[in-house]
Amino acid sequence: MNRLKTLALSVAIIGALQAPAYAQRATPDHAPEIATGYAEKAGKSSQKFMVAAANPLATQAGYQILKQGGAAIDAAIAVQMVLTLVEPQSSGIGGGSFLLYSDGKRVQSYDGRETAPAAADEHLFQDANGKPVSREVGVVGGRSTGAPGVLRMLELAHKQHGKLPWKTLFQPAIQLAQNGFAVSPRLNALISYDKFLARDPVARAYFYDADGKPRPVGYLLKNPELAQTLREIADGGADAFYKGRIARDIAAKVASHPTNPGKLTAADIAGYQARERAPICSDYKQWTVCGAPPPSSGGIAIAQMLGILENKDISPYKPVNGQLTAEGIHLFTEAGRLAYADRNRYVADTDFVPLPGKGVSAMLDKGYLKQRAALIGDKSMGRANYGTPDTMQVAWGADTAIDKPSTSHLVAVDAFGGGLSMTTSVEDAFGARQMVDGFMLNNQLTDFSFDSQDDNGPIANRVQPGKRPRSAMSPTLVFDKATHKLVLATGSPGGSAIINYVAKVLVGTLDWGLDVQQAISLPNIGSRNGPTELEAGRISREVVAELKARGHDIREYDQNSGLQGIQRRTVNGRQEWFGGADPRREGVVLGD
Repeated sequence: MNRLKTLALSVAIIGALQAPAYAQRATPDHAPEIATGYAEKAGKSSQKFMVAAANPLATQAGYQILKQGGAAIDAAIAVQMVLTLVEPQSSGIGGGSFLLYSDGKRVQSYDGRETAPAAADEHLFQDANGKPVSREVGVVGGRSTGAPGVLRMLELAHKQHGKLPWKTLFQPAIQLAQNGFAVSPRLNALISYDKFLARDPVARAYFYDADGKPRPVGYLLKNPELAQTLREIADGGADAFYKGRIARDIAAKVASHPTNPGKLTAADIAGYQARERAPICSDYKQWTVCGAPPPSSGGIAIAQMLGILENKDISPYKPVNGQLTAEGIHLFTEAGRLAYADRNRYVADTDFVPLPGKGVSAMLDKGYLKQRAALIGDKSMGRANYGTPDTMQVAWGADTAIDKPSTSHLVAVDAFGGGLSMTTSVEDAFGARQMVDGFMLNNQLTDFSFDSQDDNGPIANRVQPGKRPRSAMSPTLVFDKATHKLVLATGSPGGSAIINYVAKVLVGTLDWGLDVQQAISLPNIGSRNGPTELEAGRISREVVAELKARGHDIREYDQNSGLQGIQRRTVNGRQEWFGGADPRREGVVLGD
C-alpha cells in the first residue's frame, strides 16, 4: 500500500469514529484507561477467515495477512505490531501477552508474561518501613518495568504455526510508523487525560506539541524510531530486540529515571524465555472451554464461575428486550464473588508458588464447585470467603496487587483450521510512562502484591526474582464437546474485571443463545468479591432496586471492556464465521 493510500485509509477509518459517543467519560477509581464512549456495532459474517482487533488499522493489517495466505498467528503478529503504534496506551512490544491457539487438533497456551528482574525482591514496592508505596510511585518510572515477553512468545508460536515469513508480518506497521497515521478520538482522549505521560521528555515530544497540547484527532503522527526498531526485529528476529541495541536502550531508560529508577538489566531481557503451558480446559454443558493457566488467573476463575453456574443454571434468565434480569445478575455476580475469593488467595506464578495439593484439578473439581454453588442464596453474600478445595490446607496471605491493566485483545481464525485468542498488555495506560525506541515500556511488576505477607503468611503473588506477576488476562477458546470443533474465540482487556467481561460473553452465547456481537454488547456486570458492579446507564432502575432489596451493594460506572469475539454458526444449513467487536472501543471485524 503506498503512502497516500495508507494515509487515506487511516483518515477515513478515524473519521468514521469521530462521533459524540467518544467524548471523555468517567470510570471507577484509578481506571487504567478512561472510557471514551459507546457506539453500537453490527457483527460481520465470513466464510474463510476473520480477524478482530481493538483498532481498525490493526484489524486491516491482520486481514491483509490472512488474504495473502497467512495463518492466524501470522495475522496476530501483524496486528500486534500495528497496535504498538496506534494503541500505545494499551499494548506493544514493550509489554507481555497470553495466547491460546488451536490448530484444529490440539489447544496450546503460550505465556509471554513479563518477568521480574534478578535484582528484585519482595520489598520492591515497599518503603524503608516495609509499607506499600503509593500507586503513583509504584507505576510511574523504571521500578515497575519487567522484561518484555510478547515478541519471544509470538516468535515461539510463529515457529510452530506460521505460514508467511516473519519479516513480511512487520511491513504494515513499518509503513504506518514511517508514513504516519491519524490520531484517533480514543488516543487523543487518553493523551489529554493522562497526568504522567508528559513527564517523560521522549513521550512528551511525541504525543504533545511544543506548547504541551495533546496531538489533536486526525493529526498525522509519525514514528520513525518505531519503524527502525521494527525493521531491525523483522530482519534479525526477536534476538534483535532481546540481545542487542534495543535491550540496552530499555535497560538504560529504566535505570536512568530521575526519581524512580528500576532494576531491569540487559541481562534480564536477554535471558527472557516464553513458555508453552498446558491450557486450563473444562467441560461446561455441551462445550469444552479452554483458558490460560497460571500465572494468568483467568482460565481457573472463569472455569470456576461456569462450574458454579452449571449448578445454579443461569440459562432461563435471559435478557428481556436487551435488559438483564435481576436473577441473572444475582447469579452471575455471586458466582464471581466465589471465584475471585479463590483467585485472590491461591493463584500466582506456579513456577514459584505451586498450587497446593492437587492444584488446578482440585479448584475445578465438580464436587467442590457444587459445594461453592450451594453458598448462593436469595440474598447477596456481599463478600465470599475463599474455599478449601481437596488437599488445599496451605493458607496464603491476602493479595494487594494494583491489578488494573491497560490492555488489548485480538482474535483470528484462518483458512487452514487454525484459531487464536490473544490478550496483550503494557498494564496501566501508557505503562510506566517511559518511551524508548518508539514504544512504551510496561509497568507489569505492579501486578505483584505490594505487601509480601500478612497474618496468614507469605503472599503467593509477592515479588520474587525472575517471577511472573499474576494476571487476569483471559484469552478463551470454546469447542463443541462432541465434534471438537472451535465454536468461539473471545477475550477482553479490563484489569481484574477481564474475568467478568469474558464470562459475560460465554454466558450470553452458550446459555442465552445470543450471537457474539449481542453478547459483547450486553451491559457489563460483575463482582470482584466486593460491590456489585454495573455498567452506568445500562441497567433498569427496577432491576437495580430489586438487587438492592436482595442485599447487593451497587456501584454503577462506565466499565471499559474491549471485547472481541469470533463464533462458528450455521445459517441456512451452511457454516460460517461471525465476528463481533466491543462498542465501547474502536475495534472492528474483517474477514472473507
